[in-house]
Amino acid sequence: MTESIMSKAATMEIPINSNGDTGTLTEDDSLEQDLQQVMVSGPNLNETSIVSGGYGGTAEGIIPTSSIKDLRMKARRGSVPPNSSVICHLASPPHEYQGPNMHHSSSSSSMTADEMTRGVAVEKLETVKKWGYNTYKCTKQMISERFGRGSRTVDLELEAQIEVLRDTKRKYENLLRLARALTNHFYNMVQTQHALGDTFADLSQKSPELRDEFGFNAETQKLLCKNGETLLGAVNFFVSSINTLVNKTMDDTLMTIKMYENARLEFDAYRSDLEELSLGPRDAVAMARIDAAQQQYHVHKEKYERLRSDVIIKLKFLEENKVKVMHKQLLLFHNAISAYFAGNQQQLEQTLKQFNIKLRPPGADKPSWLEEQ
Repeated sequence: MTESIMSKAATMEIPINSNGDTGTLTEDDSLEQDLQQVMVSGPNLNETSIVSGGYGGTAEGIIPTSSIKDLRMKARRGSVPPNSSVICHLASPPHEYQGPNMHHSSSSSSMTADEMTRGVAVEKLETVKKWGYNTYKCTKQMISERFGRGSRTVDLELEAQIEVLRDTKRKYENLLRLARALTNHFYNMVQTQHALGDTFADLSQKSPELRDEFGFNAETQKLLCKNGETLLGAVNFFVSSINTLVNKTMDDTLMTIKMYENARLEFDAYRSDLEELSLGPRDAVAMARIDAAQQQYHVHKEKYERLRSDVIIKLKFLEENKVKVMHKQLLLFHNAISAYFAGNQQQLEQTLKQFNIKLRPPGADKPSWLEEQ
């Protein structure tokens, strides 16, 4: 009840005349004359004026401070007529106003987020721009070399070693393919011998008149199967070592060689660009471009020389590792094959012990019944 009375008092309209007293104005012209007089006379610096109207509403008039007390008293008595052209909040205290700090903080946070997004976009754009410029330079250099119009940096000794490595890798890949084929065929033969031995053993039990003959053949096939599994262990170790050498060690060196060749192409592209700029005019703009080209030239030259040094070192270590690995693997392969086809079981087992090769027991690849659950 009290809040409704206070809200009605807060929205009462008070007519203002030229002297600042309340009165009855029948028309809007008298209000406009009073406002014009106030605007012409202007407020004194020592006085205070209040612009009437609610927050969010438009200003309807200016009330001098000399008439504030009279207006408050009349508003409390209820003698203020309801039809007034000026809205004045005098009977009730003004609503709490939140200053612009909240709006400023929200706007500043949004501006910070926008600046961060804009910074990321600019950074990506610069990256794409540099990549496009570098790709254009390298493509131009590559086409010039293909058609014989551009010059390229050549290291005859290093390129000869790289070509030897690529040819060696092709031959070792062929060796690996044949070794895998031999392993597959020999595995199938061992499985066939195992099945044949089981069949001979079964027939020896069911044919009393041929029991000894079937028994001898069963024992022979079982012995061959056992030696075949031992040989398979040696051949699988040989294949695994060749695969590591070809598909890991050599591939790592060839990856470094590819990076070296790309660096060489970039170096020649920026070198050709610097040579073209050096033959042109020497004005201020051209000199600035020449300085920038020289900086790029030195950067790519350092990158090219660093990768060239890495390739030389990796080629040296690769050759040493290849000789060491192949010496061991070829000796293993020779001793295992010779012992198997000579029927020397003891020498075959001794060969596996010499190279620290452990055979998996039959059925080791199959999961146990507990793992299948």
